[in-house]
Amino acid sequence: MITLYGITRSRAARCLWMLEELGLPYERNLVSQRDGSNKSPEYLAINPNGKLPALEDGDTVLFESLAINLYLADKYGKALWPESPENRALCFQWSLWVVNEMEDDLLQVLFHTVLLPEEQRLEDKVAQGTESVQKPLGVLDDILKNRAYLLGDDFSVADLNVASVLSWAIFARMPLDAYPKVDDWLTRCLGRPAQQKVFAERAAE
Repeated sequence: MITLYGITRSRAARCLWMLEELGLPYERNLVSQRDGSNKSPEYLAINPNGKLPALEDGDTVLFESLAINLYLADKYGKALWPESPENRALCFQWSLWVVNEMEDDLLQVLFHTVLLPEEQRLEDKVAQGTESVQKPLGVLDDILKNRAYLLGDDFSVADLNVASVLSWAIFARMPLDAYPKVDDWLTRCLGRPAQQKVFAERAAE
């Protein structure tokens, strides 16, 4: 049995989306930063970084959400994992790209628009983070001009990983009007039933 550690209001949501896409049976262990259970000796034995999520699949123990998703796609998700080594490399490329080019800036915007108490929010942090993601959004929009998904006609783990990070723009109410291809692609990705189920769990958590 697969066990996923983490709550939906964390990066564990990305792995929940993947597990739901694959239709795999799994158990949840609701480790959280809220109650400090992510710093318990039991959890630190699984993920010594004390961050979320982590995953156990038999003797395999992994942390880092996008790496977990790549593993799950490779092992269980043939529909989401391309056959060619070239396209598999692109799955790694886009997963690393979105973390390096967008994640920190999107998180900064999210913190200073939604997550922090209002008196701690800084407009210049929002402006700075928003400006920093304009170039990668342009790159993504250009890639999607002549294809439905990042690798072509079919949804893959590359789309899931990038869309799961870019979903923070939606929570932060960041407009994407200047990037219509990204806006359409993201709407389709986040509208998938598996992701909608995770959104519903997040709202109830």
